[in-house]
Amino acid sequence: MAGSANLNVMMKTARKAGRALVKDFGEVENLQVSAKGPGDFVSRADKAAEAMIREDLMHARPSYGFLGEEGSEIEGDDPTRRWIVDPLDGTTNFLHGLPHWAVSIALEHKGQIVAGVIYDPVKDEMFYAEKGGGAWMNESRLRVSARHRMIESIFATGLPFAGHAHLPDALQDLARLLPATAGVRRFGAAALDLAYVAAGRYDGFWERRLNAWDIAAGIIIVREAGGIVEALDPDADVMETGSIICANEPIFNAFAKVIRDA
Repeated sequence: MAGSANLNVMMKTARKAGRALVKDFGEVENLQVSAKGPGDFVSRADKAAEAMIREDLMHARPSYGFLGEEGSEIEGDDPTRRWIVDPLDGTTNFLHGLPHWAVSIALEHKGQIVAGVIYDPVKDEMFYAEKGGGAWMNESRLRVSARHRMIESIFATGLPFAGHAHLPDALQDLARLLPATAGVRRFGAAALDLAYVAAGRYDGFWERRLNAWDIAAGIIIVREAGGIVEALDPDADVMETGSIICANEPIFNAFAKVIRDA
């Protein structure tokens, strides 16, 4: 798909950061790692990737704002546009040598996500979408799955770790959902979970208390692939709460009822 100038900047930047991260991934045992909190590590590679992305995006669009995981927010001269970036989604996977992580870049305009890119450099899979332009992976058009029955569907989520307070909620979700499905997966990278819903690899995804940079790009990619994305609280803003549920249209209501009733 021929994208806009902004989308092309996002894809080029994601590829550049991905190439740099792959080099560090090959030497993962030698990375200098500092503890950011229990079970939540940040690496030199993570910080370097965000700095690279910020420099390239701000050079291309100096008036836009910037919100990233590792640095403080930058207010742009144009208050209506903002980059939202996770330079390394799946940091724990990365640091353990698990090849499942991604670079995520979204563009927000007047409070709405209008473009998103999620790049998995290990598999060289570029998921991307613009508002009204459909969703794509490399050169292939994406569509959410067409399954109609929960019992045939696979769902993804993230599970709390290291003392996170919402563990009881997650366990309750699983107790209600597992008997009604073909399985639940926990792969440790929310951006890729959303991309996989868009690609029909998963039939749905939910998780609580994520950050804006975890989900921003994935939201538009799922929606442009024909999926439904909402906050767990149907009256809330998903970007503000970070608690998200998404699926294809045929199973969304049944899936959402299980999770929301829990």
